[in-house]
Amino acid sequence: MIKKLFKVILNTIPRPLLIRISYVVRPIIAFLLKGHTYTDPIDGKSFKKFLPYGYGNQRQNVLSPSTLSLERHRLLWLYLKRKTDFFKTPKKVLHFAPEQCFLNRFKALKNLDYTTTDLLSPIADVKADICNLPFQDNTYDVILCNHVLEHIKDDTKAMQELYRVLKPNGMAILQIPQDLSRKTTFEDDSITDKKERAKIFGQYDHVRIYGQDYFKKLEHIGFKVSPVNYTEHLTDQEITRYCLAKGEVIPVVYKEEL
Repeated sequence: MIKKLFKVILNTIPRPLLIRISYVVRPIIAFLLKGHTYTDPIDGKSFKKFLPYGYGNQRQNVLSPSTLSLERHRLLWLYLKRKTDFFKTPKKVLHFAPEQCFLNRFKALKNLDYTTTDLLSPIADVKADICNLPFQDNTYDVILCNHVLEHIKDDTKAMQELYRVLKPNGMAILQIPQDLSRKTTFEDDSITDKKERAKIFGQYDHVRIYGQDYFKKLEHIGFKVSPVNYTEHLTDQEITRYCLAKGEVIPVVYKEEL
């Protein structure tokens, strides 16, 4: 019943409205699901189960009741916390389509000069088109752009803009839904039915499904690409307890010194 309800909600309520509603509903669900089986590493809270999530096929035990984080968010948090100086060193950060699980926590970090941006999100600081950004060249030490590019028709232009505003020696994390069994990225604008798009692309508002060539495309833009399979550094117990996707790759890229 819960699985069907969440599927209907995701596919019928516009994302900006869904974000606003979630602020009211989230504390209630978190209270009802308190337990000791699974833990969200972002806030340290534990639950008897996580919620299902997915526009097409629903994945079980993936949506944290407290932060609304998914597998990729929790993995990214652990990577940034344990393997980078993101939480310690002064940095100018640009965050696209800011996720609720990160937004207030990153804003509270005194070492960050933190700006969020999106074209539609009601919680973003700057309303901007990723293909035509209102920021100066070489501005940001870190760019976070997670599960955005698969929505953008001209992803080449978007990648060029990300490269332009990133500082030399800067780092960007550009997560996308990626099918590593595919050698090449697949897109087909002739598929317009929402149900069919969700079935093929994983979500009705995605315009492609990226393959192995995603990394090559980023290199062609100019980035130095360093994909990180961070679950290799975690125990099986951690992967289970944090509800992570074993083998998920974090696309970490850098802009080399000019």
